[in-house]
Amino acid sequence: MVMSPSRYTYLGPEGTFTEAALRTLPEAATRELIPMVSVPATLDAVRSGEAAAALVPIENSVEGGVTATLDELATGEPLMIYREVLLPIAFALLVRPGVQLSDVKTVTGHPVAQPQVRKWLAEHLPEAVWESAASNADGARLVQEGRYDAAFAGEFAAPTYGLVPLVSDIHDAQNAQTRFVLVGRPARPASRTGADKTSVVIWLGDDHPGALLELLQEYAARGVNMMRIESRPTGEGIGRYCFSVDCEGHITDRRVAEALMGLKRTCPKVRFLGSYPRAGVDLADVAELRNGTTDAEFAAATDWLARCQDGRA
Repeated sequence: MVMSPSRYTYLGPEGTFTEAALRTLPEAATRELIPMVSVPATLDAVRSGEAAAALVPIENSVEGGVTATLDELATGEPLMIYREVLLPIAFALLVRPGVQLSDVKTVTGHPVAQPQVRKWLAEHLPEAVWESAASNADGARLVQEGRYDAAFAGEFAAPTYGLVPLVSDIHDAQNAQTRFVLVGRPARPASRTGADKTSVVIWLGDDHPGALLELLQEYAARGVNMMRIESRPTGEGIGRYCFSVDCEGHITDRRVAEALMGLKRTCPKVRFLGSYPRAGVDLADVAELRNGTTDAEFAAATDWLARCQDGRA
């Protein structure tokens, strides 16, 4: 692949929800969009300079974190998140033309899709055998090739694979969403908007009573709201974990900066993944900060301490 800063990669193949999410970004219209076979391959294209950025799924409102993305961002050459995209998720049952519901004996889709359509399957296709595919779009390709009778995928994937939606708008959970992140090489974080999110990966120094509590207190003591925390094994043995954390705020906010400094002082390793605008949140909807946690109050406390040290208190 020729190195090109005009390329964006995404978790493919064509017709995935990831592609649909990427196409909601204005800049996607002026980029060459390249599907990749896996999350590691998608992100490695950015690491190598073959692509300027990559869009990958990181969290689903039904199934939780996308472990392949969480693990890949925690290891290897560092990358940074520059923005996020929220995409409503509903599935269609895609079949070859002429296939009826009574003909469907085998179905496929991404493993994350199965829990989101399990009740529908039990009610409408209780005898159908499920087998997982690398992605929902790949499941559609396998149906096109005749290897399965039907696939759960986005309805928009049907034309790409010559299929038709037999049933549309399938979802067990109302308002299901998947969160995607646009990832690039490390650089200055996106500018502060006032409705931001900061992501890090944190390693604990040793396993002792209260170790996780100490991590959480770095945020709590400064009035920083944690939005997500997930543990992931480090591969160094049973009981060895790192923690993927999202919090409200921007690294230039004093409360967030001091929380990160506290983590860096007490933890052997902290990987900064970026500060970026929160998707789907207006500034007017952001909750007011607790007393004592604004930048002005942090500055006033710093000034007071300096005056104490100088004998001017």
